[in-house]
Amino acid sequence: MSKKKIGFLNFGHWTPSPQSQVRTASDALLQSIELAVAAEELGVDGAYFRVHHFARQLGSPFPLLSAIAARTSTIEIGTGVIDMRYENPLYMTEDAGAADLISGGRLQLGISRGSPEQVIEGYRYFGYQPEEGDQGGAELARRHTEVFLQMLEGQGFAEPNPRPMFPNPPGLLRLEPHAPGLRQRIWWGASTRATAEWTAEQGMNLMSSTLLLEDTGVPFHQLQAEQIERFRTRWAEAGHDFEPRVSVSRSIFPIVSDLDRAYFGGESRSQDQVGHLDGGTARFGKTYAGTPEQLVKELADDEAIAAADTVLLAVPNQLGVDYNAHVLESIVTQLAPALGWH
Repeated sequence: MSKKKIGFLNFGHWTPSPQSQVRTASDALLQSIELAVAAEELGVDGAYFRVHHFARQLGSPFPLLSAIAARTSTIEIGTGVIDMRYENPLYMTEDAGAADLISGGRLQLGISRGSPEQVIEGYRYFGYQPEEGDQGGAELARRHTEVFLQMLEGQGFAEPNPRPMFPNPPGLLRLEPHAPGLRQRIWWGASTRATAEWTAEQGMNLMSSTLLLEDTGVPFHQLQAEQIERFRTRWAEAGHDFEPRVSVSRSIFPIVSDLDRAYFGGESRSQDQVGHLDGGTARFGKTYAGTPEQLVKELADDEAIAAADTVLLAVPNQLGVDYNAHVLESIVTQLAPALGWH
């Protein structure tokens, strides 16, 4: 196993249930900040957040990422992923630029077409209409992404007012604030091998999760490893001038206490699952739960983890900051050294 960056991926659920430590939107946001601070103190490399609209989950990433940036100094901050069907790419360029500058260049922005929604075609409520024949808005997301990537280059494109309120620099104007280097820190959440190849062609890093919207009959980690291999091959063919990064996400729970056993002892027999999502076959990765010794053996055989440079750990945020920090600490101090990750 090669050295890897380790991050957490937080979906930011909240529910008024007495069993939840996260009962309001305020809880979800403030605890997300506190977990990022705790994770940085533990030596974790990244704090990543899922974005869902119309849901009791985190939905507006840039205020949260900026708040985390102001409270931390080394940890990468990112998303996994922002649904580009909902985004105004120019406004997003300004928000992302501001968050990146506040962080000192630590933003790692995962974007994609997004996952199944809480409402029917929710992006239409945000004012975006797919063209005829664009099933599910996939091309809408890619069009928005094309504009977003172009804006991040920082080239002037807008004709200046000859009588502006404030003096302009010479030439066409770009969006401000411009964040140098952010264009190379954009990731695409790819759920198929073909999309991974497209991601490489666009010059975006690859973000692969515990769900693939295809199934070839091989174990999940092998299918994901093939996806990563295809991405790297196509990247080399495209001739981009920087080295790409690849992340995979996993649910990993070392059982080192009675509380761990109570929460996740039943997951020790977890297996890949094949189901249906968005009208097609999908393969879901298993949950890793067991003693540190067991997990080291299992994770050493995970071909996709071996091929990636970043592992994102899905955290059960409703169990609270302290418990999630405990899980991260167990992984960083017990699993990562034994696997040579960190």
